Amino acid sequence: MGILGRNSKKEPLHYGEAYDVWLYSMGAKGCGSRYRALKFHAGDKELKDVIDDMIKQVELEAAECDEILVHNGIVPSPSLPQRPEAKLENIPVGARFSDMEIVGMLSAEAAAGLILCSQIMGKSIREDIGVLFAKYHALKATIGLKALHLSKEKGWLILPPQVLERTQLEESRT
Repeated sequence: MGILGRNSKKEPLHYGEAYDVWLYSMGAKGCGSRYRALKFHAGDKELKDVIDDMIKQVELEAAECDEILVHNGIVPSPSLPQRPEAKLENIPVGARFSDMEIVGMLSAEAAAGLILCSQIMGKSIREDIGVLFAKYHALKATIGLKALHLSKEKGWLILPPQVLERTQLEESRT
């Protein structure tokens, strides 16, 4: 059967997989740092819960990717230092992100993460890498849905233009 056998964990990573896993781990560590900073800006309890979910998720992703890298003899990217805690009331109003801005940023990052996970899944030869990123994809979609529901519930969602049927357009003109 050659170099590719039935146990994909024993197969070597190809250069693209190695780079993608390394870069994804580094990005997850950066996301964790950003999410912690955004949590200091958040005032809404439910939004803080979503941020906590996202922090736990990226920490898990970084740890699992680092484990794969180490197992394959690749040094993972360094972890970022912990941020010092900040109190919402100590952040100047002009420098503070609003809850509406925060949920928008988190939703955009979740959407970008879905695309990245899909790309990595599509390039993977090792089945365990593809399955791992399929898991991340599903978890990001779930967290993104939580953020969407929260945005709708709190009135933070900015709706894009609505497509109206021709009859509705004609009625609105009269």
